[in-house]
Amino acid sequence: MTNDDEFLHAFETHNIPKDQWRHREHLRVAYLLLTRYPFDEALDHFRAGVKAINILHGLEDTPTQGYHETMTVAWLRLVAAMIREYGKAKSSDAFCSDHPELGQKFILRLFYSRRRIMSAEAKAGFVEPDLTALP
Repeated sequence: MTNDDEFLHAFETHNIPKDQWRHREHLRVAYLLLTRYPFDEALDHFRAGVKAINILHGLEDTPTQGYHETMTVAWLRLVAAMIREYGKAKSSDAFCSDHPELGQKFILRLFYSRRRIMSAEAKAGFVEPDLTALP
């Protein structure tokens, strides 16, 4: 699934195998949605798709696993900031390669304390960071 149109279609139809739904793929989808829709609309598409894929993959939504609203919003804000600052890439895969810092899953630790990001409040709804502001 290297072609962006095919990859986005697979996301929109919830047809991404569990072993191929990793952090980089989340970033690719975020990039593709943010280059096609305004932020709030991209977030709605991303949120719905991730939740649907989680269900299809049998990922139970509990207080410690499953969909996490704050992480979703924060990651989309980071990807959007990179697009604003550096522009669009040739493809979603190129975007990920051009911005390896986004490949560090724990980058949100720069913005959130563990206590805040792991809170039930942060999982259920977006909370602003407590260490430094997101772009």
